[in-house]
Amino acid sequence: MRRPRRRRSQRFSGLSFNKLLPNIITVMALCAGLSGLRFALAERWEFAVGMILLAAVFDALDGRMARLLRAQSKFGAELDSLSDFVCFGVVPGIVVFLWSTVELKNFGWMAVLFFATCCVLRLARFNVRLDDDKPSFAYNYFTGVPAPAGAGLAVLPMILDFQFNIQFQNAPVLVAIWLTGVGLLMVSQIPTYSFKRMKVPQNWVLPTLIGAGVVIAAVISAPWFSLGIVLIVYLATIPLSVRTYRRLLRAADEMAEDPAEEPRPGDPATAEQSKAAE
Repeated sequence: MRRPRRRRSQRFSGLSFNKLLPNIITVMALCAGLSGLRFALAERWEFAVGMILLAAVFDALDGRMARLLRAQSKFGAELDSLSDFVCFGVVPGIVVFLWSTVELKNFGWMAVLFFATCCVLRLARFNVRLDDDKPSFAYNYFTGVPAPAGAGLAVLPMILDFQFNIQFQNAPVLVAIWLTGVGLLMVSQIPTYSFKRMKVPQNWVLPTLIGAGVVIAAVISAPWFSLGIVLIVYLATIPLSVRTYRRLLRAADEMAEDPAEEPRPGDPATAEQSKAAE
């Protein structure tokens, strides 16, 4: 008698939690950004700005987590781009509009639309250029200000107002000009530092960790003052990044134009070197 064949149990098909974790963090960033919009509608401005900054923290984590867990996917990349547009293009513009530029009515809304349009164009350009061949040093630079940094710069007048009571809220024209300028920085061709691949020398590891601890303690103790200083310092690094990028690009062009001539087997210099080696 033939024994009845046992059916093989089908394995559970699906994604592991590790593969989903980066996407979950992206959704957390999206929820944080939209919560900032809710706080802005309730005129709780400090919470609104805090939610935008929290979304930036989550945005910095999801990509690194995806690379660490080897969970990169096309779906995750598209989700991240859509989340970035909402959190760093739509929400900061509307928050600033409700806070100050609403007094300008149509002109204030035009500044918001311009900022959001620049953000989505910057994200689209970034996605298109991911597969471009670039010199090795160019991977340490962004083209234009990245979207999270642009969102931080957009709400910088609010942060300074929270800390120093400068009354930027009562200067909607100045705020609208600032918002437009930040949008231009995002779509510009200006090279800005990308700290993702920056390597820290061995003897600077401990001072870097100590400095990071000091910055975190300062943000916890005096958040608006510390964040304002960080954003101002970031603005100050843009001319430096332009200068270093141009210097590296000029050096790369010189090396391409004047490659080192390799000695040929029949050259007298090669013969002399071989005799000296003997």
